[in-house]
Amino acid sequence: MTRIAVFSVALSIAVMIVATAVLSGFKIQLKEKISGFNSHVRIANLDSNYSFDTPPIQNDYEFYGSIAVLPEVKHIQQYAYKGGIIRANSDIQGVVLKGVGADFDWSFFEQYMVEGDIFPVGGAVASDSVIISVSLSKMLNLKTGDSFEMYFIQEPVRVRRFKIAGLYNTYFEEMDKTFVICDIRHIRRLNRWNSNQVSGMEIMLHNPEDMDKSFVKIDDIAGYLTFDDGSRLEVTTLRNAFPEIFNWLAILDMNVLIILIIMVVVAGFNMISGLLIMLLEKISMIGILKSMGMTDFSIRKIFIYRSSMIVLRGLVYGNILGLSLCILQSCFGIIHLNPESYFFSTAPMNIDLLSVIALNVCSFVFISLSQMIPTVVITKISPEKTIRKE
Repeated sequence: MTRIAVFSVALSIAVMIVATAVLSGFKIQLKEKISGFNSHVRIANLDSNYSFDTPPIQNDYEFYGSIAVLPEVKHIQQYAYKGGIIRANSDIQGVVLKGVGADFDWSFFEQYMVEGDIFPVGGAVASDSVIISVSLSKMLNLKTGDSFEMYFIQEPVRVRRFKIAGLYNTYFEEMDKTFVICDIRHIRRLNRWNSNQVSGMEIMLHNPEDMDKSFVKIDDIAGYLTFDDGSRLEVTTLRNAFPEIFNWLAILDMNVLIILIIMVVVAGFNMISGLLIMLLEKISMIGILKSMGMTDFSIRKIFIYRSSMIVLRGLVYGNILGLSLCILQSCFGIIHLNPESYFFSTAPMNIDLLSVIALNVCSFVFISLSQMIPTVVITKISPEKTIRKE
């Protein structure tokens, strides 16, 4: 029975560690993918109305320096959007051309490049190279080195020819099928903007969890300014731009919380049943101890101490099992997922030591307190009856 109790506690804590590691890894990496396309905080024209053909703003406002020196801010970069239609052979596909400048941080796309490479930006001549996703390349039968024409619906209709420098694959189909990355100067020419005009500024943070706090500071700097032409800026966060995804992640938090509660309760009930069996096996010993003058409280402490040792053994084995599974998955990607449904090819993992410690402490306290219930039986045991029966 002791072994069963240890196994129950070990399995419960292992499941809890794996569940929290998967959820944490899923949330962190999903947010990383969304922010890689859209940044944590964005400054754009208030009249943009979530359109990809946005009114421009200037990229040389003096207050950008005040934002850049904020301790939360990691990087600021300019961008420009232009909706268009790709025509390749007999296939067509509507996409968003995202223009980037010399200040663009390529680290996000570099880790997801599967073929070819990124292209240099900032030379004397605008680069005709672009990077597209693997999803788009399959839909349009294109590969690295191929060229395609892109049509822009405006007056008059304009056409640009681009060459594919590389393919990326983030497994985030909604974004992968949407964005084509190009030199920002192409969009300026298409929109007849000057060299200082952009769709907006993207702000990356050191800690994405500070997004709401950082938004307040940035909004205080840029959100209340009115310019001579009557235009104003709008500061938005990733959470505002994709509320449905963040709401979905909040639901996942609730699901994992339910799993944690169920596993702790199951482990607690198994320990209660195990301790009851131990009490019934030692009922004659309890009667003898009582007849020798030992109090109920002292006897209860013996059994609670014994059950606490079982819980600790279970926690040790469970931590070894759970952390080992998480490390194996992180290193070798043993568990595979369908990217079309889960946005990842393997189950993501993020081991947070503080969360692991909190799980262990809470589990030990709850299971140990639950052992007070079966020890009430000790107060009902009569020394005379148990000794006479023996």
